[in-house]
Amino acid sequence: MKAFLVEKYGKDGVRAADVPEPTVGARDVLVRVGAAGINPLDKMVRNGEFKQLLKYKRPFVLGHDVAGVVTEVGSAVHGFKVGDEVYARPRDLRVGGFAEFIAIDADDVAPKPASLSLEEAAAVPLVALTAWQILVERAHVQPGQKVLVHAGAGGLGSTVIQLAKHLGATVATTANTRSEELVRSLGADVVVDYTKEDFSKVLSGYDLVLDSLGGANLEKSLTVLKPGGLAISVVGPPDAGFAKQLGAPAVMGLVMSTLSRKIRKQAKALGVRYEFLFMQANGSQLRKLGALYDSGKLRPVIDSTFPFDQTLEAMAHVEQGRTKAGKVVVSMVPDGE
Repeated sequence: MKAFLVEKYGKDGVRAADVPEPTVGARDVLVRVGAAGINPLDKMVRNGEFKQLLKYKRPFVLGHDVAGVVTEVGSAVHGFKVGDEVYARPRDLRVGGFAEFIAIDADDVAPKPASLSLEEAAAVPLVALTAWQILVERAHVQPGQKVLVHAGAGGLGSTVIQLAKHLGATVATTANTRSEELVRSLGADVVVDYTKEDFSKVLSGYDLVLDSLGGANLEKSLTVLKPGGLAISVVGPPDAGFAKQLGAPAVMGLVMSTLSRKIRKQAKALGVRYEFLFMQANGSQLRKLGALYDSGKLRPVIDSTFPFDQTLEAMAHVEQGRTKAGKVVVSMVPDGE
């Protein structure tokens, strides 16, 4: 089968190749890929940013988001059958959406929302799971709380806005001028145009901030939180909880704690909290999210779709910051089908 492999870590480390179809374990489903989503995490894994914690054996197939059709079911799998349309964010060390076929642990898979095409569904899993795990699992967002979402027009931001609004929060976001109409249509109550205003000068009293930019943006985000408020970053710095999540040795927990010491100290001085989130694969959460897409509570935002053989160009489109809004998807489906 055709696939895009990481042969070495770095910008030029991915190439197209013909590789054997994956073997199917007892708990796996084999999926013929219809479409795959591009995520910043693909670049981070390609570059080896997590190689001390995620021990991928090279060469390996890249790709963290997938939608397709089940073609084989493992002997211990119940609830899926050949011909089912599904979507998934495969678990770490078993990613591989940039290929014609992928074997996925059935626990990571959910039925594709009936209202979405394969391309639309491929844009959903990673960002939707991240939004759920931040808002529902970590922050326990309640009606009436105030949530600030940075980069609201992005793939993650556009999803968090919608889910936070569904949960009853008052939602603020940062966006540029051309994206204001989009983010308001997704449910943003307050839009700060970062090309004209500093959000930290105009916002205050927030219960939760989702940061996807890091650095100075994260530090300023702490100042808009109310006492006891929580800032969650998906780009770091990582904390000890990340190492524990991955089952890393205790020494790595100390390393992660050291990396995040500065921001945690700043948060403590302000009477607020900081946490890092690295989302986890979860098929049961995808089922709940699928119902929200089918009911119209959530909708995917897609920037552009590339044919599968242009996967490297699709990655470059994201990496070079050419995405105007939402997600970039690669499709196996020929035009007109």
